[in-house]
Amino acid sequence: MATPSAGTPRPGVQVGSASEFSLFFRVRPGHEDDLRDAVQVLQDSPGYRPGDYNLPIATIHEARFVLFDGGTRLLFATSFDGPWDSYMEDFASKPLQLFDSIFRHVEGYEGLPDLTAVKDFILSAQVTAGAYARNYPGTVKEIRKALRVNEAFQQVLDDPGAGDALRHPVLKPLLNEAADA
Repeated sequence: MATPSAGTPRPGVQVGSASEFSLFFRVRPGHEDDLRDAVQVLQDSPGYRPGDYNLPIATIHEARFVLFDGGTRLLFATSFDGPWDSYMEDFASKPLQLFDSIFRHVEGYEGLPDLTAVKDFILSAQVTAGAYARNYPGTVKEIRKALRVNEAFQQVLDDPGAGDALRHPVLKPLLNEAADA
């Protein structure tokens, strides 16, 4: 069940360990093409390229920028693990040049000199979702570990010398799960 984040009133709906986060901005008149270019530069940057799976903010499940209303509005939507304040601190501790290059094209942006400015800017554009659902439990850290464990297990399965060990009855549930398509 989706619930508002607990503690200090903060934006977003929380499901399990993750919270949703949606920001809506008005694009400064005449900045549409520059904004599109800035979003493309972000998309082409390490950690943001399709298939990189290594976003600089390690608690983010996914993130997207969407230009809409003929390029006059910008949506930034994401979901992340943990409390909103921790997410903001993590965000503000990273090099923000790529985000600065995007946000400078929206109304109300005057730079992000400190954490208070980051929070104020974000809160000015945030809208809590009416509904939010997830298709899997777990944090980004847990999911990445599960993927590493699966990759290591696949290597064991591919090893020709593993046959005898894999016949041990204690491994039956693991092997049954691995065989499940």
